[in-house]
Amino acid sequence: MSDEHPVTGEPAALAPARETLFQPGRTCWCVARAERVAVMVDSAEYFARLEEALRQAQSSILIVGWDFDGRIRLRHDASPEESPPLGPLLRDLAARRPDLQVRVLVWSVATLHGPGAALPLLFGAEWESHPRVELRLDTHHPLYAAHHQKLVCIDDRIAFAGGIDLTVGRWDTPAHEAGDPLRTNPDGELYPPVHDLQMAVDGEAAARLGEIARERWRAATGEVLEPVRGAAPVWPPDLAPLFTDMPVAVARTMPLQGDEPSVEEVAALTAASLAAARKTLYLEAQYLTADFVADALAAHLTAEDGPEIVVVITRRSHNFTERVAMGTPRDRVLRRLRAVDRFGRLLVAYPVVPGAQGADETDEAGDCEIEVHAKLVIVDDGFLRIGSSNLNNRSVALDTECDLAVEARTPEERRAIRALRDRLAAEHLGVAPEVLAEAAERDGLIAAIRRHMGGPRSLRVCEVPEEEGLLDPLVSSELLDPERPFGTG
Repeated sequence: MSDEHPVTGEPAALAPARETLFQPGRTCWCVARAERVAVMVDSAEYFARLEEALRQAQSSILIVGWDFDGRIRLRHDASPEESPPLGPLLRDLAARRPDLQVRVLVWSVATLHGPGAALPLLFGAEWESHPRVELRLDTHHPLYAAHHQKLVCIDDRIAFAGGIDLTVGRWDTPAHEAGDPLRTNPDGELYPPVHDLQMAVDGEAAARLGEIARERWRAATGEVLEPVRGAAPVWPPDLAPLFTDMPVAVARTMPLQGDEPSVEEVAALTAASLAAARKTLYLEAQYLTADFVADALAAHLTAEDGPEIVVVITRRSHNFTERVAMGTPRDRVLRRLRAVDRFGRLLVAYPVVPGAQGADETDEAGDCEIEVHAKLVIVDDGFLRIGSSNLNNRSVALDTECDLAVEARTPEERRAIRALRDRLAAEHLGVAPEVLAEAAERDGLIAAIRRHMGGPRSLRVCEVPEEEGLLDPLVSSELLDPERPFGTG
């Protein structure tokens, strides 16, 4: 990839309360301007907008994922004829457009570890038979590392990045209703509610994400793909931008492999953003195990004038291995943070909706837990980061990751970030965003959330056992959640 990055957004144009956190080469790879930046809350919105964008593709669709399943449908508000499953949709688009190349790159171990169907990834599916549709498995990674980036790049004119893979068990609406019959995998299995986020960018930011995807394809296959030139603009007609004319930081994690040095921009950006908080930290996280994250949060909690910290988290993983690998270290982090929370500025909670759906998804009160798969950091009302990286050790320098971040430069952009935070918290509480926003402005975010807890749809405090579990936390961290490839220090 080119070392010449378009750094945009002069410090003087940023909000004067804080200097920019974006330092290309340290906290990000580059800062590139997007004409439009949008945030899609939950996969139903993302999948629908993605289908709109895919249908506009002329030259290139390049999908990079942790997992992929061509059987999923992107829209449930249309007939299968109008909106076919993803694999046949990609085949049909290639058949109708003679210049369109469709490429899908999937982590090789997804055939064993991912939720999608393994046989089509290994041996091909009927929709892959088109000569301009190609699916490849990416084996270019160290032992035990995962390719965790979740990118879709279309004609280098629009790109999507975040926490959502194009696979089973991802589609859901903000209602997250227990037992929703639409939340069913192609094999008929009902899966639990899942909350997630994805970002869309166009302009130079999209071109930069295309560069990352092409480099991943080259490393995996040896084929060098040229950038798309002269393509028409692509933007879903129903996707409203949150920001316009916005500098976007692109941060990556790439592991040390052979002569390829590690890239740890994601961890550097996370550390810098957490340290910069002054009033409020709002995090949505699947995992919370990284020591450097715990250190940053603990430092804030021990300070007399530190920020409020709200963490919306998955209460328990539905996968046994994840419970062992991430649950024990997370509980250790939460015990540590609560021990130093002298001023009552910490709230760690998990979301529920009324109604039961299987023993693994039901809490002690009989309500259905929502799996939080989002990877979100909002600092005060000035910084927003969404991506594939978790707040765990693996995302530091073992797995491949890609995050996008923006900094507010104007009062309007600050209001937009604050409105997104309030919308997300209000979604979990089942209240109107403006109700939560008014209370947060008056009393603070934690007080506003606590005032609305206790309803049928709510956030509940995430309790942890007082003692360690059966597995030594060092074993679960070093063996199951390592920072770096084994043998690299």
